[in-house]
Amino acid sequence: MKLHISLWLCVLSICVSFSQTQKDTTHTNRTQLPEVIVTGNTNTDPTFNTVKNDYQKKGTQPKNVADLFSEINGFSAIKRGNYAIDPVFRASAYEQLNVIYDGGTKAVHACPNRMDPITTHVIPEEIEKIEVVKGPYTVRYGATFGGIVNMVTKDPNKLEKGFHGKTSVGYETNGNALVSLIQLQHVSNKFNLIGNVGYRDFDDYEDGDNTTIPSAFRSTDYGLKLGYNLSENQYIQGHWRQSFGRDTKHAALQMDTEFDNSSIASLDYKAENLSNNLKSITAKAFYSYVDHLMTNENRPNFNMVFASSPVTSTTIGGKVETHWLFNQLNLYTGVDANLISREGNRTRTIKMMNGNMLDEPIIIQDKIWQDAELNDIGIFTEANYQINKTTFTAGLRVDFVNADAKDLEDDFASHYGNNVSKSETNVSGTISLKHKITPKAILEVAFGRGVRTANMAERYINHFSVGQDSYEYLGNPFLKPEINNQFEIGFKGYSKLNNTNNFSYQFSAFYSVYDNYISAVVDPSIPRKFMSTEEPLYTKVFTNIDDAYKTGFEFMVKFDILKDYYLKNESAYVRTKNKDFGESLPLNPPFNSTFSIGIEKELYWAKAQYNITSKQSHIAPSFGETETAGYETFDVKMGATLFKNFTLGVACLNLFDETYTNHLNFSYRNQADFDMSPITEPGRNFTAFLQYKF
Repeated sequence: MKLHISLWLCVLSICVSFSQTQKDTTHTNRTQLPEVIVTGNTNTDPTFNTVKNDYQKKGTQPKNVADLFSEINGFSAIKRGNYAIDPVFRASAYEQLNVIYDGGTKAVHACPNRMDPITTHVIPEEIEKIEVVKGPYTVRYGATFGGIVNMVTKDPNKLEKGFHGKTSVGYETNGNALVSLIQLQHVSNKFNLIGNVGYRDFDDYEDGDNTTIPSAFRSTDYGLKLGYNLSENQYIQGHWRQSFGRDTKHAALQMDTEFDNSSIASLDYKAENLSNNLKSITAKAFYSYVDHLMTNENRPNFNMVFASSPVTSTTIGGKVETHWLFNQLNLYTGVDANLISREGNRTRTIKMMNGNMLDEPIIIQDKIWQDAELNDIGIFTEANYQINKTTFTAGLRVDFVNADAKDLEDDFASHYGNNVSKSETNVSGTISLKHKITPKAILEVAFGRGVRTANMAERYINHFSVGQDSYEYLGNPFLKPEINNQFEIGFKGYSKLNNTNNFSYQFSAFYSVYDNYISAVVDPSIPRKFMSTEEPLYTKVFTNIDDAYKTGFEFMVKFDILKDYYLKNESAYVRTKNKDFGESLPLNPPFNSTFSIGIEKELYWAKAQYNITSKQSHIAPSFGETETAGYETFDVKMGATLFKNFTLGVACLNLFDETYTNHLNFSYRNQADFDMSPITEPGRNFTAFLQYKF
């Protein structure tokens, strides 16, 4: 690990030294880091992107960053409680989505059941906007299978100069939830410094039937960001953040989180306008560490067995990229790396056997991650070229992957052998075009080939329940990488009806052909390892399937009326098929549509939103999925600047107190008062969020 860190710091120093030898012939504003993917430049932005950027203005206190996705068309969420929430986009989830912070920083969960997904390690109030690339349509940000999600924090160079800050506090009635944040910042021509501290305390919530759902959690977070302008065309920035989760309940998992501590450090550098053709050199290095402990101390089976699982995850990575400009050709070339390692065992203290208490408990250790490593080093080049009203983009990427586990469990080694190391060379690419049909309308067409190597759980998990069903899962270290061949066509634009009324629209339709899709099948020759007499009796083994696809569409229409008022509809549909099994792929969200009416004034805003989610009958029975009923909810949100620098946002979510469950929610596990049915969502919830800026 020290070698990898030294390597990236060395590359960073070489970039600085090189840029300092270049003569600066152009006076520019302060250099901006490439933390954003979508800049607003139609010619260089990726095809089929979307941006959600009003979080700072309209905060209604999300529980964690995953809640920020709820108003982005096409997104759903996998829920195991009120904290461990994973975003899903177009039925792509987990590592099928390339989820990053600030253009490339990553933190990888330590828990095999994803109690600590990447969305839990950043303060939601830090996020300025979320950028989404809807498929494998760029190769510049790491290996991408189903799309990119970039969570962007505030750029200090865009803040007002001098000493400023903000403080906020929020409250929710359903769950007696409290959130608070204080941020201080100093910005000058030469340097900037931002520091923040946040605290969140959520109790159990109630669904629409007043049933209390185990969902409490607490978290404390802080972050420091320091930037320095080395010269007019050079900027360097360091970012350090830590998050401390405590006493987190997971209604749909076998255990709860005692603590989840994460540390993330990143160092970014950019030099621009280096010559007539070399526009910029950027470099990023990052490190993240997650220390996680889960136990069953507060679960019904604690009297029979005490289980404790301390696990850790370390991620080291970075990127160096050059940007060249030759007339109308923008050319990006670079190299990036993501090096992941995980460790951890489960200790079981067995107190009861065959219904009888033991005089002396039996202590057994089970290897969770088997000291696994997964390293990916990629090289890429991407170019876009403009001809009149059309911009062409093409990119090629090669990833060199090496995976291994160095401390194998005996039964895992007996099944696969003692050498489970595997190397891959994965080639992905994209080609797309944007054509301005009129000055106010754009046609987009894209093809992308995204390749995803198997994750650590799919490779090395050994008889642990990591799915939405009750099966034990066995990893397969020799899985082939899965491939997404995605085609998409779309239109977007706007029309000015008159001086006060506008009409805007977006539509896109996509089709994906999957090769070697990674799934899991029951192997009757491998019995259940733990509690062997309980159903299901056999184990699921990860495998590749031959024939699967995905198709769907999204559309949006919006009428802006009398400048400040609007009517809006957004809808999304996705359909997946596993032809090998004759069923849907798992975690296929149902059709969703929202209708909203609102007003946007400088000093106040308001929105009422009607949410419709259809019944989901396209399911994967082999993964324990059952049909879920459709539901409708109604939300009201509003906010105002009360007086200078004070803003207040209030909301009533699920106004009519509906009882419902999202199709992607996991089912209750190891809970005294619940059967194996999917988690229900919160009932009526009043929220208030007060913010003061100075």
